[in-house]
Amino acid sequence: MNPPTYLSAAEPHRGRVTELLGDLIRTPSLSTGEGDVVEHLRQQMEDLRYDEVTVDPFGSVIGRIGDGPIRIVYDSHVDTVDIGHREEWGGDPYEPRVADGVMHGRGACDNKGGIASMVVGAALYKELGLSDQVTLYVVGSVQEEDCDGLALEHVLTEVLPRPDLVVLGEATNRGLYRGHRGRIEVLVRTRGTSCHASAPDRGHNPTYDLAPIITEIQALNGRLAYDEFLGAGTVAITKLTCDTPSLNAVPSTASIYLDRRLTLGEDPEIAMKEIRELPSVVAAGAEVELLTYERRSFTGMKLRTDKRYATWALPEDDPAVQAGIDAGEVAFGRRPQVGHWVFSTNGVASMGKLGIPTIGYGPGDERYAHTVADQCPIDELVEAMAWYAAFPAVYASGRREVETT
Repeated sequence: MNPPTYLSAAEPHRGRVTELLGDLIRTPSLSTGEGDVVEHLRQQMEDLRYDEVTVDPFGSVIGRIGDGPIRIVYDSHVDTVDIGHREEWGGDPYEPRVADGVMHGRGACDNKGGIASMVVGAALYKELGLSDQVTLYVVGSVQEEDCDGLALEHVLTEVLPRPDLVVLGEATNRGLYRGHRGRIEVLVRTRGTSCHASAPDRGHNPTYDLAPIITEIQALNGRLAYDEFLGAGTVAITKLTCDTPSLNAVPSTASIYLDRRLTLGEDPEIAMKEIRELPSVVAAGAEVELLTYERRSFTGMKLRTDKRYATWALPEDDPAVQAGIDAGEVAFGRRPQVGHWVFSTNGVASMGKLGIPTIGYGPGDERYAHTVADQCPIDELVEAMAWYAAFPAVYASGRREVETT
């Protein structure tokens, strides 16, 4: 097809994808509470004449189009973070609002714009003519915000045959992304002796032991490894708590929670060791633990995993990356700029853990994710539909060329 063809074919679906995104925003879907939005997406896939639509035991919705030997998975998560303080929104965060061609509302950017354009874009791919070489799966995965990779790993290892490629619909600001830093989530706990606050010298206050630890964590952030593509590793304190029997009592324990981002070349075990060996951690006898995740899905199923998420980056000369670039030229006559996410995605499972080549293309700008400015331009929904419609045949064509050389 000529470059304008996919984009012009996507244009008549502008109303449908906009309406779908609005419906998804109206349907709250915090992690473990995605049942209503999954059902809505299931109905949409059936209305769009997908060849098969199922909901897996953990709650992710999966639509299939085609039946070829090359297997491609499109994945966008359907859960969102909470809204925070409602008064900061200036309106109802669950009531979609369009202003100057931009859809606003919780999840517009992260990641309901992605799943809306994937669902309709895959149907457009079918409408324009299937590649007999491709089986395309569209996955609306659950619980990504609570534990990225958990649901997609279940889909890829327990539900679907192993795919040749995964495409993530997380926001890429019209670029093609090929990796991001990994991370670990860590608890540092100090222990003391509780006593009445009127006589604090009778006990030992563990919160004071945290003060030098916090200072050393801040200093550690400034000397972590750096990678030319993914940037520096980082560490941030994300939560402070203490256990106390009363506001008139010295606490018995005090804790900080750390988000430690891992760039290429950094090892999770070494990162844990760096924290454990901080002088103030040693002096305080503090406990350092890798956190675990286990929550029951809305279907009733429960999965458990350590909160260790792998760093990954697909080489720029990988056929999947090149096909993604070519799909941009075919879909809308423009080469997407190649980059990476600052945050982490379900790619921690598909590429980071399972080694399945993974790329990303999605509408929206990640800087609006998790903010009260959550938004997605409607033009980008249409462009994304065109890209999702063009990509399977472009990728299959490249695979055939490789196999015949």
